[in-house]
Amino acid sequence: MSVADELRVKPGTVPDLSAIDPRATPGWDGDQAAAILRVRELKSSLADFQQRLWAEKTRSLLIVLQALDAGGKDGLIRKVFTAFNPQGTQVTGFGVPSEEELQHDYLWRVHAHAPERGRIGVFNRSHYEDVLVVRVNELVPKNVWEKRYDQINAFERHLAENDTRIVKFFLSISRDEQRRRFQKRLDDPAKHWKWSDGDLDARRRWDDYLAAYTDALARCSTDVAPWFIVPADRKWYRNLAVAEILAETATEMAPSWPPAEEDLSAVVIPE
Repeated sequence: MSVADELRVKPGTVPDLSAIDPRATPGWDGDQAAAILRVRELKSSLADFQQRLWAEKTRSLLIVLQALDAGGKDGLIRKVFTAFNPQGTQVTGFGVPSEEELQHDYLWRVHAHAPERGRIGVFNRSHYEDVLVVRVNELVPKNVWEKRYDQINAFERHLAENDTRIVKFFLSISRDEQRRRFQKRLDDPAKHWKWSDGDLDARRRWDDYLAAYTDALARCSTDVAPWFIVPADRKWYRNLAVAEILAETATEMAPSWPPAEEDLSAVVIPE
């Protein structure tokens, strides 16, 4: 069974996040050193995929990243997504909505950053914040956020039907690993800028966030926009799993070089 098959949330199923071992390595029998070499190979194939996607310019790829605080989204972007040429890639982080964004529906700011044809878009946090942090912190009533699962599915289906392939990753870390990473932020002055007291508030509501994630994963993993739960305590496996799934996605999309606009056989380059 491939890594993708191991980690995909099958539509209609409810994942048990408490039963998932964040240190597990589903679908991988090798060690860390072998995984690092494999990621290098996969990055090469992903770079080729992006060139073909850019040249073809008929489709796009959207990658959604979600995790609890210190889950490793930024590290994943540095270690894997550097395979992609920045010219054809846009990474968008979604924080607290601005005043202008709050004057629109919650999907307005997200749709504006959907990748154009030929490009790859990476969402570091996403529209799912509106059924996660918004739900846990009770920023809107339940009868408001409860409707959003269907709205999100419709939004993603709309993107898919308009030639955007969607792949979504939830990076699953343990409480112990989160605590260790938080402590590293406190111990390293170069990482103090990452610290927020709100991280501790979210940690105190760990179970509430797991419940919110469970609903989002169960209700919004679809054939056109699947969720993958990636055990992420081991950073090397996190990188491997995401790279493997993206490589499989690239193979399925199979963009091709477009033909030349005219016959080039008679072209002679002057001395």
